[in-house]
Amino acid sequence: MRTEPRTLLAWLCAREGLSYRKFDEKFTEYGVRLFGNNPRNPTCGETQFRRWTGGKLQTLPGPETCQILEAIWPGYTAAQLFGPPPKGDPQAPVYDLEERVRMTAEEALEGADQTASASISDNTIDELRDQVRAVAQGYHLVPPAQAYEAADRLRVAIERQRDRTQVPVQQQELMILNGQTAALLSVAAFDLGYFQPARSLARTAAMFGETTRFTPLQAFADGTLAYIAYHTGSATEAVAKATRALSCGGLGDVAIRRLQAIKARAHAHLGDVVSARRAIQLSSDAGQDRYDDLHDEIGGEFAFSPERLAMSTSTTALLMGDTERAEADAQRALELLARRPQENQSAHVRAGAAADLAYARLLADDVDGAAEALALVWAVPADQRKTGIVVRTARIARHLTRPVYHGAPLPTTLREQIEDFNRVSPPHRLGPHVGLLAIEG
Repeated sequence: MRTEPRTLLAWLCAREGLSYRKFDEKFTEYGVRLFGNNPRNPTCGETQFRRWTGGKLQTLPGPETCQILEAIWPGYTAAQLFGPPPKGDPQAPVYDLEERVRMTAEEALEGADQTASASISDNTIDELRDQVRAVAQGYHLVPPAQAYEAADRLRVAIERQRDRTQVPVQQQELMILNGQTAALLSVAAFDLGYFQPARSLARTAAMFGETTRFTPLQAFADGTLAYIAYHTGSATEAVAKATRALSCGGLGDVAIRRLQAIKARAHAHLGDVVSARRAIQLSSDAGQDRYDDLHDEIGGEFAFSPERLAMSTSTTALLMGDTERAEADAQRALELLARRPQENQSAHVRAGAAADLAYARLLADDVDGAAEALALVWAVPADQRKTGIVVRTARIARHLTRPVYHGAPLPTTLREQIEDFNRVSPPHRLGPHVGLLAIEG
């Protein structure tokens, strides 16, 4: 259930991904900054937080509370924070009641588990497994910052349970779950533009996969390390990582397709067209009906859908200079995506494929066609403009600076639109501005 936020405070918390727990930490931190470690500092309980964000206050809280809130969000008065949110903002976040319900369910289960026994219940592990699956399968529907928060909460919950059991089977299962959350955190960090933390988290996931002998997790993490490598200028390392991942046993067809697609992109970055085409062919093979418990059983962000494969192949074709294939594969990605139910369509894949389509048309001197394709890109909300989209559009902007386009109205307009589009993206606002500096892709 999703409703419009009722106060500016709720709007700001939603925009910044602040659950009650995160808000409480921030509120306490600013209280200490303003008033020192005073036990009489204002506090904010969960019920009070819900009243504040739900627009249920009749009068403002005490002056010290107002000071803390105004310090957290300078530029707003307490009266404004408890007033209505902005109107008519297309990027306005939506207050998510689902987050509150999920948090309550987690806390209730934890309380029951602690009450029932001093050891872990199998129901607790089942619940954690379901939550990992939910984050993975819902990843494409939420901003990466929100997905990161959800995965990090899971990581903490899993670690807490690991400290409570010495049963080998339970330890093994919890380590696998911990590795899966680390893998999701790595993807989210990459999408936000934090390359070094993404690399560290992927290594953590790989170590959990290696320790537990859960090879699909190890392969997924190595694949993530491979595409981080070629985005940071180490295409040779990317080939090595993807090759190592492919040597893991027990992988399903989906896992192999993903790794071959990553390997193809890395070869293309190196200018090795023959190897890139070979990897593309291997990624497109029908496979042998092999499955694994990560890419297939959990799926979601761990999967590699046909439209995602087509998008990746389009990008690789662009790097090889094969604009005809790039346009065809980008079109195919969009067509495959359109066949899915609306709730299963990835805005990231749509925008990535549309950007590749626009670039392929631009390379064929079809500026009008490029502008038409980019219309799908502009629709992506600011908080969902991930690294891949930012890098693809930045590549187009660089192409539009060529002398042949100087003074032409449409290329100038497109370049300005891209700059405005990327300026408010998470990789520019939060990360190291990867859109203008990273390798295309």
